[in-house]
Amino acid sequence: MREVPGARPVAPDGVIAAAGLSKVFTGRGGEVRAVDGLDLEVHRGEIFGLLGPNGAGKTTTVGMLTTRVVPTAGTASVGGIDVVAHPAAAKRVIGVVPQTNTLDRALDVAENLYFHGRYFGMPARDSRRRTDELLAQFRLADRARADVAELSGGMAQRLMVARAIMHDPDVLFLDEPTSGLDPQSRLALWDVIGELHRNGQTIVLTTHYMEEADHLCDRVAIIDHGRLLALDTPAGLKRSVGADTEVRVQADGDLDALVRDLALLPGVTSGRVVDRTAFVYLRGGGPTLAEIIQRASAGGFTVHDVGITETSLETVFIDLTGRELRE
Repeated sequence: MREVPGARPVAPDGVIAAAGLSKVFTGRGGEVRAVDGLDLEVHRGEIFGLLGPNGAGKTTTVGMLTTRVVPTAGTASVGGIDVVAHPAAAKRVIGVVPQTNTLDRALDVAENLYFHGRYFGMPARDSRRRTDELLAQFRLADRARADVAELSGGMAQRLMVARAIMHDPDVLFLDEPTSGLDPQSRLALWDVIGELHRNGQTIVLTTHYMEEADHLCDRVAIIDHGRLLALDTPAGLKRSVGADTEVRVQADGDLDALVRDLALLPGVTSGRVVDRTAFVYLRGGGPTLAEIIQRASAGGFTVHDVGITETSLETVFIDLTGRELRE
């Protein structure tokens, strides 16, 4: 780890440590507790996901860890540097890709990289060399002299990631990096993130896309209303539900009564009602769809639709909060 002022010891494999991290915003409507006593530790070289709906506190948490938001309470360090006591030093060891496009429209594609390197103290020759390397790595070499306003959404996002790692940060923060991208651009950015991870880059990723967190992250923290609800590997989180299959039933009538009735079937571990839909969770060897429909019909329910999927991170979130993730 580089020598920087304000550094303090951290665990050998730790690169981020937060304890009791809280943020309260005060406005005309009173106080809003965006983050509430969050404890986190991120290991060096992992992709760590912050998963939750909009308003859960993900962006505020990243804001505190990247010095843009001053915590109301608690402590946080990145790369061993206290982000509150030494924000200037902390900024040298982090790279940030925000939700909005912050590319400098007065500069072309290559200049956005080159001047970022110069801003962080890189000699001109090193900054040019690094710019050429990143343009090639992120498949932007043919757009080096293009106006950034001409870039597609996916290209602009790749350029922002390249700019964020220009100065070789200890941690790269990606705040909902694929929000608003088309499926092809999203998959291309996943490939870029995967390549950075294989090269040893520590990445903190916020997202409200279940599949994204499951596909990319080594560990995932699920948060809502600023509180940590669960933290584990994606596989570990899915195992915590105690089921491997989710069945969705849409029907007329008292769905709470339907869930209670279906829960009596062998192999059903739990159930709940969300947005006028009954969900039941099964272990291997549980009832078939035909048996579930037959049981519902025998109970006087008219079934309109059924579906079955493997247990997902969304299943975990519903199990923890009783409501769906919403954009």
